[in-house]
Amino acid sequence: MGKIRIAMADDHSMVREATCRALDQYPDFEIVGQAADGQQALELVKGVQPHVLLIDIRMPVLDGIEVLRRMKGLSPGTKALVLSAYDDEEYVLESVKAGASGYLLKTVDLNELAQSIRTVHFGQTVFHPSIAAKIVSVHEQRQPGGQLERLSHREREILDLAAGGLDNDTIAVRLELSVRTVEGHLSRIYTKLGVASRAQAVKAVSFDGSSPSNPAHR
Repeated sequence: MGKIRIAMADDHSMVREATCRALDQYPDFEIVGQAADGQQALELVKGVQPHVLLIDIRMPVLDGIEVLRRMKGLSPGTKALVLSAYDDEEYVLESVKAGASGYLLKTVDLNELAQSIRTVHFGQTVFHPSIAAKIVSVHEQRQPGGQLERLSHREREILDLAAGGLDNDTIAVRLELSVRTVEGHLSRIYTKLGVASRAQAVKAVSFDGSSPSNPAHR
């Protein structure tokens, strides 16, 4: 299996360069480019077609959310992982709506970041635990009677942990359930929400009709 090709877009050069140097030490990673603003990010994605783009939200020229919206037409296979200093719920929700596969805070440690990159590369979602909770909480406030209302309390717990990037084994340990029971709950969640994966489930409960304003343009 080849290396995971990673690009990073962040207007803070010290953060960007230090993160790329650190990630480049992992044997399964290859850093293929850096960008200092949103326009450069789009050009980079189009030119090098990375597997994963690490992207900040607040950047000059084009903000990260606009980059997420536009990059889908330039490199459909590229997964986006937001790495931000901001946990504002509107940033989080707009990022997911625009196509991000995950959202981490810049306080994340290096090994957790590396594992999150692998997670999104292989088609799953990953969110900082506090952010995963925000997604569910905001949905409950905005969508009474919406998709989340179809789920039981236990199913919501499992979806919350799955959104946080936990695998089935870890969820089972956390909730003191068997792995088979967790798998059964996830299967019912997918059926109730009309989706086929945990990534689709997270997006379904976050955006079944809500249209929050774009915080990056406030």
